[in-house]
Amino acid sequence: MRFGRHIAAIASASVALLADASGALAGNGGFAPVPPESPNAEGISQSWWFVTAFVVAIFLLVEVLLVVFVVRYRRRNRPRDADGAQIHGANRLELAWTIAPVVILFAIAAFVFAKLPGIQDVPAATGGEENLVVEVTGTQFTWEFRYPNGVVAIDRLRAPEGRTVELHVTAPDWDVVHSWWIPALGGKIDAIPGKVNTTWFAAKRVGVFPGQCAELCGIYHAKMLASVEVLPAEEFDAWLAEREEQQASGTSPLGEELWEGACAKCHGLDGEGEYGPRIAGTELIEDAEAIEGLLREGRGAMPPVGRDWNDTEMDALTDYLEQSVGG
Repeated sequence: MRFGRHIAAIASASVALLADASGALAGNGGFAPVPPESPNAEGISQSWWFVTAFVVAIFLLVEVLLVVFVVRYRRRNRPRDADGAQIHGANRLELAWTIAPVVILFAIAAFVFAKLPGIQDVPAATGGEENLVVEVTGTQFTWEFRYPNGVVAIDRLRAPEGRTVELHVTAPDWDVVHSWWIPALGGKIDAIPGKVNTTWFAAKRVGVFPGQCAELCGIYHAKMLASVEVLPAEEFDAWLAEREEQQASGTSPLGEELWEGACAKCHGLDGEGEYGPRIAGTELIEDAEAIEGLLREGRGAMPPVGRDWNDTEMDALTDYLEQSVGG
């Protein structure tokens, strides 16, 4: 009876621990995937929970059996130099613990491979509405988004609710490897110099979903943040058209975005200097040609962050520098 009470106490403690763990996971805290907001993110989350169920069950089984055997086969009054009872011939048990892991691994593999196409493959356009294709370029230490109509945005990608957004992710030939990751909208995808990788999402609701470069890419890797702002479809279309007009007239916030995304992370928000040297109040700010040459060619530890920028981007940044940083 005493042994039975011990087992009951152990089982109760295990259930309590499992309940606490499930509560912590439900509140996330970094232990579980964030709530998925796109079909491909749902596939990742479902795969995680499927594998986690086996992990938790095996952990509890092993720990409970460990305690049971420690209690059941303890020495009691047996002399220290006496061997314990010898047990032989548990063929069924040996077969069980050999076959069970194979079955579990097969179940996990089958489930994950069944989910993989829905995570990886970009859905075909449906209902006469084409996928929105956005070119995503990672550079030290910013993300550039280029839309089909030529609109450029930095660090914050805007997208329509409910529409499939196809991302073509890359990095310039001169740069290092980065990794695009917005956890609520899908898995990681590497931005490799000279190579284009494709991923997608179709956001289920309006909101702002944060993310970060998931590949250590340099001393300011922690500042290479990203976010996706999902707008109602009509509001997104209006924003895209307005941004196109602003870029054509030179009144868009692109210059400020480029400064904050590509420059200020190293040189300070006011150009006061941090990792990079101070540029506020220098002659460089007043020389657009010198700025362009520096951005396209780089200098010392500074990479050529603007080598692939078009004239619109370069003019937007130099104008912003002259007006807002140069005084």
